[in-house]
Amino acid sequence: MDVLIVVDMQNDFVSGALGTQEAVDIVPRVAARVADGADRGETILFTRDTHEENYLETREGRALPVPHCIRGTEGWEIVPQLREYAAGFAPVDKPTFGSTALAQMLSAINQGTPVEKITLVGLCTDICVISNALLLKAFLPETDIAVDASCCAGATPESHKNALAAMKACQITVEHEI
Repeated sequence: MDVLIVVDMQNDFVSGALGTQEAVDIVPRVAARVADGADRGETILFTRDTHEENYLETREGRALPVPHCIRGTEGWEIVPQLREYAAGFAPVDKPTFGSTALAQMLSAINQGTPVEKITLVGLCTDICVISNALLLKAFLPETDIAVDASCCAGATPESHKNALAAMKACQITVEHEI
């Protein structure tokens, strides 16, 4: 079984509070990659950065005082170009960068149906993508964990490149580097 994880492709990270041109640029590539994965029968999972109204009172909110991805807001929603693929599936809402719930879920699936490869795409390479890739590597050490670099963007181009290098050092396959 192959799994495609679409990390935090939400309005606030593309066109909202923390949006960047690099994030806007990857949306068509991510949509094409998701369509291709669906055609090939990959299991597709979405994560969603999820904060509550008290975000600014949290540790993360004090370090990054930009309210974003507040549950129930338009900024929290998956970008329109991907909503049809996310429809019918509950995204994995995560209150922090990496999701242990996602890693535990895939580890449990792997007990019954071997997960051969997990590919991650999305935002931000240097925060949530790397956090989830490393968690998955820890929970599923014999599974091929990959990141499609052409379908990821970091907070900055430099931090994107640094995160890709760090993942390579941790034996995560980096595909399609631009």
